Amino acid sequence: MAYQTVKGTYDLLPETMVKFNMLSNLFRHFLELYGYSEIKTPVFEYTGVFKKENDTSDMVTKEMYTFSVNDKDSLTLRPEGTAGVIRSFVENKMYGNSELPVKLGYIEEMFRHERPQKGRQRQFTQLGIECIGDKDPLIDAEVIAMGYFYIKTLGLESIKVLINSLGDNESRLNYKNTLISYFEPHNEELCTDCKNRLYKNPLRILDCKIDHDKDIIANAPKMVLSEQSQLYFEKVKHYLDLLGIPYEVDDKLVRGLDYYTDTVFEVVSTNEASGSQATIFGGGRYDNLVKEMGGPEMSGIGFAIGVERLMILCDAEQVLDYEKNLDCYVINLNEDKDYAFDILEELRDNSFTSEMDYYGRSLKAQFKSSDRKKARFILIIGEDEVKNNVVTLKDTLTQAQEEVKRDKLVERIDQLMEDYYV
Repeated sequence: MAYQTVKGTYDLLPETMVKFNMLSNLFRHFLELYGYSEIKTPVFEYTGVFKKENDTSDMVTKEMYTFSVNDKDSLTLRPEGTAGVIRSFVENKMYGNSELPVKLGYIEEMFRHERPQKGRQRQFTQLGIECIGDKDPLIDAEVIAMGYFYIKTLGLESIKVLINSLGDNESRLNYKNTLISYFEPHNEELCTDCKNRLYKNPLRILDCKIDHDKDIIANAPKMVLSEQSQLYFEKVKHYLDLLGIPYEVDDKLVRGLDYYTDTVFEVVSTNEASGSQATIFGGGRYDNLVKEMGGPEMSGIGFAIGVERLMILCDAEQVLDYEKNLDCYVINLNEDKDYAFDILEELRDNSFTSEMDYYGRSLKAQFKSSDRKKARFILIIGEDEVKNNVVTLKDTLTQAQEEVKRDKLVERIDQLMEDYYV
């Protein structure tokens, strides 16, 4: 029986894996630049880590892979990174033995049961950070800047930064009551999900994918921030201005999770290739999550980047181009492979990427292989080379060919590489 990948999953084939690793390695470089340490949490947690009381987000209500383990407990495959990192932060008491803020980054697999589409799979990878401890507008701006400059370093140009403030607890409570009063007379015009959200978290109605084009959404009252929250948001914008990061304030931006407070943000693509999945990364500040997880009253902020969506945009804008070239290809024309194999291992010991023919094919066939692999040097080994303890070395860039003593081979290849790049 022939099997296929499960719906919503996919294989990372070698050519895609190269790009995946390039994105991951650059992200790890940014983690180091900004003082973050990498963390890895379990792929599944107790469901309560992700599901909070009155949470109305689609992720929690519709998309989690949850299974029971006994009469009392259920487990959930990780649908997002923040909750698991905060659980680990609290469980391991990082707040007590570390200098604040604690900066943590991750590259993790996530799982959501949703309709698969371009850039959105049921198993996917996120690059993310969490900065936990101090609450300061400068930290908010720095977090946004880290993600923004990471994207710009990749070479993506068609991007836009959107920011908003959801206010502090007082502002959110007042706004919640205002929205309930506004939407109650229009209840029948709302979709089923928004009807369920009305009294639990009416802010989520503003982000509804079904109702977003309706007049009742466009005419909804705007958030009125408390004086303290307004001042905080103005400082965030001030620091973004200092960093030279262009942004737009989007008063309908609430993000997809219910734990956000104050600053929320998204970086979206304006490239047509993004289609309906325009968000490259997003995140925000959360004042209550650490305490809800059993920790001290402490704020945090973070973001997550979807790798699959990012790779689609990199392909569309033709960045991340990578050509895998081989340093050396060993052509062996002898029945005995010992001499050629010994040279192959010596080349690898000296950090030259190297391959050889194992099948005793013709000289022409082996030359074709070296050409397909884009080898810089071709090493030809016949009976005379073995007898005289030499190698015939061809430089494919200059087409020059020479005979090199076996004990001088590595030195000569090094020299030719240096001469070419000087």
